[in-house]
Amino acid sequence: MVMENRVSSRAFIAVVAMEILVGGQSPAFLPGQRALLDAHNCYPYEGRWADRVDRALSAGAPVGIENDLIWDNSNPAAPRIVVAHGGRARGDEPSLRDYFFEKVRPAVEQALKQGNQNQWPLFTLNINDLRSDDPAFFMALGKFMGEYESWLCTAPKTADLGQVAPLDVKPVLVLTSDGAQQVKAFYEDVPMEGRLRLFAAGRPERNADNFRRWLNYPWKEVEPEGPRQAGDWSPADAARLKSLVDNAHKRGYWVRFYTLNGHPPTDIVLRGWTASYNFGSLEAVTIRWRAARDAGVDFIASDQYEEGAKVLRGK
Repeated sequence: MVMENRVSSRAFIAVVAMEILVGGQSPAFLPGQRALLDAHNCYPYEGRWADRVDRALSAGAPVGIENDLIWDNSNPAAPRIVVAHGGRARGDEPSLRDYFFEKVRPAVEQALKQGNQNQWPLFTLNINDLRSDDPAFFMALGKFMGEYESWLCTAPKTADLGQVAPLDVKPVLVLTSDGAQQVKAFYEDVPMEGRLRLFAAGRPERNADNFRRWLNYPWKEVEPEGPRQAGDWSPADAARLKSLVDNAHKRGYWVRFYTLNGHPPTDIVLRGWTASYNFGSLEAVTIRWRAARDAGVDFIASDQYEEGAKVLRGK
């Protein structure tokens, strides 16, 4: 308990320091300051739906973009980090470099040139699913992020993991899941004079630390029956949502909920969307999008990028 209180105090001090730096106003990137669309499964499936990242970017920034990654080592001389839904690489998957980083290069370079940080990070890359057990994959991903470090939100590695250092905010924030491979490659292998480039998911019963800075919840935590059986949105649902969000923010985390859709059943086949995430109508999901926005959810995942973005921006 003493250690937890000490971590909480350090997190609070870091937030207060950042508020002082910007004249008493909370920066937009801090937990609870803005609700963003998180473009769920924003990558092709076996060559289909390759326009997803373009759709997400056209919905407007700031925006979250989810990419699942696998390790294509079919050519041992030139292994690749590729964007795909899972399984073994077929060889035709787009690389992370081409699919995301080079796609956003014009916007990032323009943002860095202008230097207006009010809406930074413009792009939050969520690579929650790293579909490989090969340590070489994690090492390669950490090294790859170093190539783009000038674009990335980073934090200095601290001697005490519980010491939450303020972010150096840039146009791109990279989030990842928590696991032994991630901890080693993205935290432990970073030298003390280096900077953390990826930030892992934490646990709701613990405070955020210098490496773990976000929480990821399925919507069933709010409506246990799940989207397909959900009834009308109720005060009890709203209370559960508020409790989860308030706890996350109190502990220093951004919080993400997945996945909120409302569309005809035909879109499951035509657009590659998942049946278990479907509330069945745009009206039903809009109620949840607005509730999540009003409760302070930081990242609201949906496959309906265009419709979701409009609602979250109050249009």
